[in-house]
Amino acid sequence: MSPFSPASGIGVKARLKRTFRSLDRHNYRVWAAGSLVSNIGTWMQRIAQDWLVLTQLTHNSGTAVGVVMALQFGPPIVLMPLVGAVADRVDRRKMLLATQSAMAATALGLGLLVLTGLVTLWQVYVFAGLMGCISSFDAPVRQTFVAELVGDDDLPNAIALNSTLFNSAQLIGPAVAGVLIAALGTGWLFIINGLSFVAVLTSLLKMRVGELRNLSKTGKTGKPGVAMADGLRYVRHKPDLVIALAMLFLVGTYGLNFPIFISTMSVTTFHGGPHLYGALSSAMAVGSVLGALLAAGREQPRLTILAASAFGFGVMCTLAAVMPNVWLFGLALVGLGTMAQTFTTSTNSLVQLRTEPSMRGRVMAIYMAIFLGCTPLGAPLVGWVADGFSPRWALGVGAASGFVATIVAFAYHRHRIGKIRTQR
Repeated sequence: MSPFSPASGIGVKARLKRTFRSLDRHNYRVWAAGSLVSNIGTWMQRIAQDWLVLTQLTHNSGTAVGVVMALQFGPPIVLMPLVGAVADRVDRRKMLLATQSAMAATALGLGLLVLTGLVTLWQVYVFAGLMGCISSFDAPVRQTFVAELVGDDDLPNAIALNSTLFNSAQLIGPAVAGVLIAALGTGWLFIINGLSFVAVLTSLLKMRVGELRNLSKTGKTGKPGVAMADGLRYVRHKPDLVIALAMLFLVGTYGLNFPIFISTMSVTTFHGGPHLYGALSSAMAVGSVLGALLAAGREQPRLTILAASAFGFGVMCTLAAVMPNVWLFGLALVGLGTMAQTFTTSTNSLVQLRTEPSMRGRVMAIYMAIFLGCTPLGAPLVGWVADGFSPRWALGVGAASGFVATIVAFAYHRHRIGKIRTQR
């Protein structure tokens, strides 16, 4: 059959409808629109913050960028017991109104310090820590809120579309940030990000509250420490969750340090400016969008997809590390973004779908503590490798994390097959 025949066209239309099916729901549509605008601002601030630390407040210090990442993304580990209990018993929409407003305030505050010329490195550290504490509460609530927007049947699709929006913003934000940093300096990008939160706050206010799935009202979860212990016990008795989270720990801790990889390669290896940093970040976003759209077309995530994408992540990190020029490095980043997004989106969907709704907030707090909190644990080490050896060796560390995660999945598969054969 010709690919241009009417039947083929119907197949394409059906496939597109399946890929974007969550957008049929009003609440998800308004959420998606607000999130896209806000995420563009967030990516602009990330580029501005890295560039501020790397070139204005230090002399190309990858270690300093790693410390900022540790402070911004590390608090979920410390706050995990409290966050998990909160996520399962609050009105998630109201919680998001509070956390998104607080993050807007921190962006505006840091922007004013930069514009007035008063900013110092320790102040950036403080604001990064504040943002990390707020994000600790925002992230698991935001992740589980998606199920309230669409329900469990369309949850994998909605998660994948969320990732598509986030990475579409990554495609736009860094490129715009590179131009604006050169034209205006870094300060105005923090202000723009602060104002961009108006979009997501408006979307939360415009939702039809009666159409929310109301999954968050699951009853009291007890004291924070007890609630989190319940979450850990729940995960311990779910082998698929344990393996998925272990793989996420490995790749998240040592592999997802893209601000360090891309910024240090831009400055020290290819001797570029903010335009190059923004362009390379956008190149990676192309792959991330592709990976998210591929995930949106799948019905159910499986551990085999996690294993394959972790292996692909290791391969693409290796290729990026050895690329001789900036054009080939940018091409490798497209592949790296595809593999990274396939891995993280599939892990998110698998963890949520293998978890009962009443436990989802606590389990997702564990997930976000690993996803956001463990990357900063590896960031200082990866930054030190980039400074002491080269950014190419730092990418080698990321490659190793993908290969080891694949070995973990393979070992679990062998163990499960052996157990089945023994039972027979």
